[in-house]
Amino acid sequence: MHDLLAFPDLLRLIEDRSTAFRAAIASAPSLDVQVPTCPEWTLFELAEHIGEGRVAWAATVAAGPDATAKATTDATAPADREALLEWLADSTRQLVDALREAGPDRGCWTWWGDSQSPRTCRAVARHQLQQMAVHTYDAQLAVGAAQPLPDDIALDGVDEFLTTCVSTTSPWPHEPTTVDYHATEGRSWRVQLSAEGARITAATGDADSSATGAARDLVLWFYGRIPLDSVKLDGGREVFDRLVAWDPGA
Repeated sequence: MHDLLAFPDLLRLIEDRSTAFRAAIASAPSLDVQVPTCPEWTLFELAEHIGEGRVAWAATVAAGPDATAKATTDATAPADREALLEWLADSTRQLVDALREAGPDRGCWTWWGDSQSPRTCRAVARHQLQQMAVHTYDAQLAVGAAQPLPDDIALDGVDEFLTTCVSTTSPWPHEPTTVDYHATEGRSWRVQLSAEGARITAATGDADSSATGAARDLVLWFYGRIPLDSVKLDGGREVFDRLVAWDPGA
């Protein structure tokens, strides 16, 4: 499969979602508000996760293709809201600057070694955009102002999630099957599940099971933000429950 957004657009949209995330933080009545879609976190803890994660990924990108693990940093979120907002903006700048300097094709350590996503800075930028987009939704939901994922981000997000988080060479522990995902915007993907793992291809013909919905709903469902019945299923839900429960690394 292939990404739908050019590298400069990925960087621009990371900044855009970071701005939207900070707007949610700025509008919150309190940073102690619980995040419904991440119930173990307050809004402050979600912001802490976002800032620390972007700084760590910036350092990982800067470390180059020979790095053997994700970088560790001593980034600490300030408790004061104005300082926190500045810190969040700076963490995004560090990430975008590191990606821009490295360029899309330079190698980078990633945790998705056996997936169909390459281990490049372009792939890191794609995943970072989805992380920012989904966590922006989380923050907006926490302050009562959730907005749909932007269409271009969501459509690329379906492809990115399937190739990065679903594809694997680990054996599928059930009978072989095919699952199609159809975005109502006009794109479809097939997951072929077998003893060889999970392979993502273009969808042609009929699959054993399928899920259909707007790309924004598919992405939010993939990340567990909305329930399974938010999309239309054909062929039964058992395979989808199995996919959710499957841990290829186990």
